[in-house]
Amino acid sequence: MQTFERTIVALVFGASLLAAPAFAFDGAPVNQQDATIPVVSAQPGAAAALRKAVPSAASTQQTSLTALQYAAEGGHPIAQWKLGRMYAAGDGVVQDDVRAFEYFSRIANAHAEDSPSAPQAQIVANAFVALGRYYLSGIPNSKVKADPDRAREMFSYAASYFGNADAQYDLARMYLKTADASREDFRYGARWLGLAAQKGQHQAQALLGQMLFNGDRVPRQAARGLMWLTLARDSAGSDETWIKESYNRAFAKASDDDRAMALQMLANWVQGRRD
Repeated sequence: MQTFERTIVALVFGASLLAAPAFAFDGAPVNQQDATIPVVSAQPGAAAALRKAVPSAASTQQTSLTALQYAAEGGHPIAQWKLGRMYAAGDGVVQDDVRAFEYFSRIANAHAEDSPSAPQAQIVANAFVALGRYYLSGIPNSKVKADPDRAREMFSYAASYFGNADAQYDLARMYLKTADASREDFRYGARWLGLAAQKGQHQAQALLGQMLFNGDRVPRQAARGLMWLTLARDSAGSDETWIKESYNRAFAKASDDDRAMALQMLANWVQGRRD
């Protein structure tokens, strides 16, 4: 991943300058469609004819995989992204984090300096986020070792150059969750968390809501915290129980005035998103 080393260093340095002055809270790919096989009425010899005329699901899937691999080898970033996601999740292929890492790395190597407004910019940013998450924990029995500093570089680049909300959230967590985080680290983390929350990243909204409602290293703003937690709860997945539990605890503790004010803030938020 040498081709974009200098670019990342420059952008990470710039990102720290961007985040440093302010302390404020002002602030993933399309799955392949399942192949459908036309229904044929039962007639003599129909089964044999159907086997000849209609490819099996397995052969159709293999054809799709081969097509993706061909496009990926030709440098198509969308194909590389889809294959990376497939190998990361074991979706239609044997799960293989090393191969997923390699496909994401190809995207980062070839497209790190693409314009943030380019059609493939979101995919490129997502590839950097995926790489950062691999570097956070490493890949067992591989050359990819846990490297938090490298992970931070990946997140910083996607957060600052591409403005990716997931990267901003992951970067914020790295700053905020560090055991010996300095006041400056907290300011950076708070800044990135607010930016991600404003863009609708629901995990950032939940964490920000927790901090504001509880007064965790910030002046307590119960109503605003409840507003962010409500937004996060409405977008949370079924497996994100921590978000729903955080909302339930905050709602139970909130006063009637806090709840009323949070409701008004929600209305203003929705209206602002429509305008």
